[in-house]
Amino acid sequence: MLTRTPAMTRFPLSAWRRLFWLLLAACLLAGCAKDIPVFTPPAQRPLAAAEQPWPGNHLVVLAYHDVEDRDPDQAYLSVRTDHLIGQLAWLRENGYQAVSVDQVLAARRGGKPLPARAVLLTFDDGYRSFHARVLPILKAYRWPAVLAPVGAWLDTPAGQPVDFGGTPTARDRLLTWQQLREISASGLVEIGAHTDALHYGINANPQGNTEPAAAVRAFDAGTGRYETDATYAARVRTDMQRITKKVHAVTGKPVRVWVWPYGAEGGTALRIVGENGYEMALTLEDGLASVDKLMSGPRMLVTGDPGVPGFAQSVATMEEPSAMRVAHVDLDYVYDPDPAQLDRNLDRLVQRIYDLKINTVFLQAFSDEDGSGLVRSVYFPNRWLPMRADLFNRVAWQLGNRAKVKVYAWMPVLSFDMDPSLPRVTRWDPATNRAGVDAKQYRRLSPFDPVARQRIAEVYEDLARHAFFQGLLFHDDATLSDFEDASAPALAAYRKAGLPDNIAALRADPETVQRWTRMKSRALVDFTQELTQRVRAIRGPAIKTARNIFAMPILQPDSEAWFAQNLDDFLAAYDWTAPMAMPYMEQVPRGHEHQWLDRIVDAVAQRPGALRRTVFELQARDWRKPEGGVAGAVDSKVLAGWMQRLQRRGARSFGYYPDDFLNNQPRLDLIRPALSNAWYPAP
Repeated sequence: MLTRTPAMTRFPLSAWRRLFWLLLAACLLAGCAKDIPVFTPPAQRPLAAAEQPWPGNHLVVLAYHDVEDRDPDQAYLSVRTDHLIGQLAWLRENGYQAVSVDQVLAARRGGKPLPARAVLLTFDDGYRSFHARVLPILKAYRWPAVLAPVGAWLDTPAGQPVDFGGTPTARDRLLTWQQLREISASGLVEIGAHTDALHYGINANPQGNTEPAAAVRAFDAGTGRYETDATYAARVRTDMQRITKKVHAVTGKPVRVWVWPYGAEGGTALRIVGENGYEMALTLEDGLASVDKLMSGPRMLVTGDPGVPGFAQSVATMEEPSAMRVAHVDLDYVYDPDPAQLDRNLDRLVQRIYDLKINTVFLQAFSDEDGSGLVRSVYFPNRWLPMRADLFNRVAWQLGNRAKVKVYAWMPVLSFDMDPSLPRVTRWDPATNRAGVDAKQYRRLSPFDPVARQRIAEVYEDLARHAFFQGLLFHDDATLSDFEDASAPALAAYRKAGLPDNIAALRADPETVQRWTRMKSRALVDFTQELTQRVRAIRGPAIKTARNIFAMPILQPDSEAWFAQNLDDFLAAYDWTAPMAMPYMEQVPRGHEHQWLDRIVDAVAQRPGALRRTVFELQARDWRKPEGGVAGAVDSKVLAGWMQRLQRRGARSFGYYPDDFLNNQPRLDLIRPALSNAWYPAP
């Protein structure tokens, strides 16, 4: 196992930070002698989503597949007919109203709003049971629905097996085109598209993982090359045009609803969806759909043939934003030059994450072999940096597919070791009146240089092309001190913004310092948002974002000048704000860790709704200790106690860094009950 100083610890503890924590310790001693959690009266506690008014023009979208009278086959995600009837009855009795695609599109155009508790029923693949069982039920309820068939499956001649994603399936399980015509003629059912022949897994990396063919670029094992953008787009476009023509020929109506196989969208493919006239595109993401975001609509997958209680619980879960429980993983710990050892490492990681019963992993996509914080190589093919191994996609896919977690690609923002001629962030030294790279800080490319920005953006684009993941975590290297950035591009940017173009003048008075600080903070946020858009354009709009923020800008907002980080900016810009709530790293006095954590949670809680979008990252390693492995680990009981403290204070989402899966640190039996949000996480 590697032993190194983790990336998170390389921002140095300077004198002003030590002074701040000494003052904080005094406050803790004076005002927090009693370690008692705050009592929040019931009237002041946040309401669950089910207790709040239904958000306007939002809807639950349900994703069904096959329907069988008995013995529902989960290879086809079947539900029993009586269970379907019970589920629809529960929806109606609890105030849900089924809506049509026409109603949804009218609401999007500013017409009649959707009713409260609107629900859109969708049925994928094109099973014959829709004609025999579902349509009569819909007629009895007078409820509309969407049916999205796979064209090639319906093309299969009678008596021949259907190639159901590589599994031979009886032809009479799927509809005929004539039956589809009759369903369309009912007036209740919108016929959408589920691709013509892209509902299967395609080889997506050198290790042979098969991933959704409509959403990823194929890897050719013979040539060792990935599909080009042009080839991928042509493959998707041809398929989309075929299914669109087929459905239109049968129904005589425009085809307006696209349903992604496996719920896996792609940004490049989504543009082609829009070019072909589609007005809705449906995934299997969590949450309510909004008429303002119909081209990336989430759906609840009805799986496991649930009874009414389980179904009702799942619907309620779609209305409530999920809490994040996360382990932050170094891919450097997985990598090994020996392929057999690498596979063993990966198996251990996947098993551990599965056993933790969490829902998210922040996964390192870059390599930091020497612990310097300067990124010299990454774990995916790209244009500008060496590739240590084509590994990120494989690990991310295995974690998602086997451990059932969402994976965020953890990426640096500025600390890339690129062309030496590119401008670096420089620090002005008032003693010498000169500027140079600060050896005590991350070595960062200047965010104000257009060439550096473009190259960083292209690295992010290449990540999106070559990996399947659900989010981005922006590393803590996106900082600028109150003496930075003194590079030529930065000075030009200050001048353009109406500020002085030298650091001495920028620091001359408090008002100018404040304007300069806000300009830098916003510039870093804007750059990360540009990177997000580059990734979403390729990977899809469902990509979520998170960004690490140091503790001090939260606890002492005036320290924004020392970091160019602002909590309110983060909350407005990212899906998740990730404070580094790491007491030992911040030199919090022993015995005062809980009070310190309370202060961070309380500071976030002052912003309405902020705790629902904040994930607190605790430390699982004490980086003050030189020892690696078990010797340098934070005691697992202590870490679990911190998690419990966060929860008692009101935090919903939290996790830790790093996860040392090779040494069972933190200990699974001790940490899982405090971390997992699964039901009854037993040891």
